[in-house]
Amino acid sequence: MRVYLLLMALAAAVTLLVIPLVRALARRVNAVTPLRDRDVHTEPTPRLGGLGMVLGFAVALLVASRTDFLGGVFTSSHQAWAILGAAVFVALLGAADDVFDLDWFTKLVGQTLAAGIMVWQGVQMVTIPLFGLTILSSGMSLALTVLVVLVAINAVNFVDGLDGLAAGMIAIGGTAMFVYTYLLTRQSATDYADLATLVVAAVVGSCLGFLPYNFHRASIFMGDSGAMFLGLTMAAASIVVTGNIDPGATASQAFPAFLPILLPVAVVLVPLIDLLLAVVRRLAAGRSPFAADGQHLHHRLLARGHSHRRAVLILYGWTAIFSFGAVALAFLPITTVAIALGVVVAIGVVLTVVPIQVRRGRVGP
Repeated sequence: MRVYLLLMALAAAVTLLVIPLVRALARRVNAVTPLRDRDVHTEPTPRLGGLGMVLGFAVALLVASRTDFLGGVFTSSHQAWAILGAAVFVALLGAADDVFDLDWFTKLVGQTLAAGIMVWQGVQMVTIPLFGLTILSSGMSLALTVLVVLVAINAVNFVDGLDGLAAGMIAIGGTAMFVYTYLLTRQSATDYADLATLVVAAVVGSCLGFLPYNFHRASIFMGDSGAMFLGLTMAAASIVVTGNIDPGATASQAFPAFLPILLPVAVVLVPLIDLLLAVVRRLAAGRSPFAADGQHLHHRLLARGHSHRRAVLILYGWTAIFSFGAVALAFLPITTVAIALGVVVAIGVVLTVVPIQVRRGRVGP
């Protein structure tokens, strides 16, 4: 555990130190988000923050490869290096989009190539951790892996609409996944070195290092470079976990084994709901489902009277409820978890629907 936490801190420290340099680079190459009608920021803001995040991630993995505890993860297979290579590739693709505004097809091809890098080195779905199903066709394995990566990348990109929102949600959901993968490894193996746990620890660290610059009022955005990086690495960690699940799991093990699929969904459940509502809303209005608008969940929270910070904190709270609730179901009695979730969800609904007005006292007579 201490090694993972140290690597998480290392990723955070590197990201924290390099973001000012990345911010200066973004201004130099004019990678600046302009003001649009649907945006909530009030001044042009540099992006490219994902470059600093991927650098923190890369340094953490490179240091891990030189440790006695985690060195075997890098020598036993090429999966760790493939994830690192794909993460750097997709972050550079996102950076190119941040600077040159690439078309959707070019980005889709690049995202597919990044997924292909991981598949080529064995990071792929070989089992579906539900009732012991095994993927028999290599083509089906490839297609499902690419699909998982593409959905994760674009879900994170979709939720990146408020200062600190995407980075904070991934940090929270990633922490839940970190707890799950670490406890799963301790229960099922004598060697506690685990690639999925390492990847998630480094991702969470990079998010924590980025948040001081990205929380409201943000001085830099992560851009597509950050959203693509976060989506791909979270998908990679989830895929690696499924490869560690025994396809012949018994019925009593079925639900914990299903969590590698459930957890990533729980982490991005809020943006997935937002995406579904947006598609239905736009189609019902006779518009393209890809047409941008200002009616996303975070826009609706602002319209209800929540401040920018409070809207972000509310969405953080729902992410924590979904992700940690999913983890709790694997290790605690279902009745206990259901009661606790019922209480927390009720509180969350009240805080979401009813804005709390904060009175500020005046100075002077």
